[in-house]
Amino acid sequence: MRIGIVCYPTYGGSGAVATEMGRFLARAGHTIHFISLARPFRLLSDFHENIFHHEIGGETYPLFPGQLYTIAAAVKITEIVRHAGLDILHLHYALPHAISAWLAREMLGERGNIPILTTLHGTDITLVGSKPSFHPAVKLGLDRSDRLTAVSRWLADETCKLFKLCGGIDVIPNFVDTSIFTPERGGCTRKHYAADDEKILMHISNFRPVKRLEDVVAIFARVNERMPSRLLLIGDGPDREKAAITAEKLGVGDRVLMLGKQPGVEHFLPLADLFLLPSEGESFGVAALEAMACGVPVIGVKAGGLPEVVADGESGALRSPGDVEAMAAAAVEILSDDGKKREMGEAGRRRAMEKFEAGLIVPKYEALYREMIGEKSGY
Repeated sequence: MRIGIVCYPTYGGSGAVATEMGRFLARAGHTIHFISLARPFRLLSDFHENIFHHEIGGETYPLFPGQLYTIAAAVKITEIVRHAGLDILHLHYALPHAISAWLAREMLGERGNIPILTTLHGTDITLVGSKPSFHPAVKLGLDRSDRLTAVSRWLADETCKLFKLCGGIDVIPNFVDTSIFTPERGGCTRKHYAADDEKILMHISNFRPVKRLEDVVAIFARVNERMPSRLLLIGDGPDREKAAITAEKLGVGDRVLMLGKQPGVEHFLPLADLFLLPSEGESFGVAALEAMACGVPVIGVKAGGLPEVVADGESGALRSPGDVEAMAAAAVEILSDDGKKREMGEAGRRRAMEKFEAGLIVPKYEALYREMIGEKSGY
């Protein structure tokens, strides 16, 4: 199949999943055309003869206050469908990609019968889609998509509540390549970041407010009071400075290492003794799944889609959002018992392999593509 994948190229779950999906599909013999603002970050050092990238231009005009991304994306989609002969479009993140694809279909005329699949990743529904100013646009994009998938049952239920779309959403969870994300992965030396008697806690995200980065630092500060530790923060975003200020206020500024954006997080995760994800509400939690695949227990929240990923008490500990004290206590309990930490890490690895391995999940999308193309076989 010739598959067009429209996604954001930046750090975040939707871009990471879209990129990994394209790589797996290419290995299976399909031709993948990525359409995005820039080359997706997880493709920066990757080459495959079946993968192509097409950049969406950032057109500006003095009359308009900002870039016309939605229209530019629609024009680029139109161009690639025509010249590459795409069989299907797979959109990651509803706004504005679903609107752009619908506009592209209108511009394509007779060729516009190409099937459109939109995958919902979370904030496109719960944050952007819930705003009155965007709700009608998101609803239009969802209605104009031929099929919808959500990355968790929780997200499908939220979409039902917000958009009255109940029953027409396939739940296909995110996935991980357990041959890449593994406890034995090399690349980083532990002693470069911590002494032998220090624990390493880790957080990876886009540092947006929903990730509650200040809670990450507060949890770490409480753990560090009980045992010498280091916190590795990987990523960047609007709350980076707040995290640094919080660390200084709590007296752990010299024990928090800001490592910035790292494309090869699979090299860092095996260093961690514990992964912290106290987000306001993850729709899935790709970072948590990747940590589990590397044998690292996860501390997170009992909200959103994260309980579908992390088994509370088995592969980590889940507490109420904002309950820093409870999450810190759970972290100390795990880190104080090497046997328990090891058992949780092994359980997380097994769970990742048995429920979320890429080889189990990506074929579900392949089957859905074929079904959709068959339904539109007259184009």
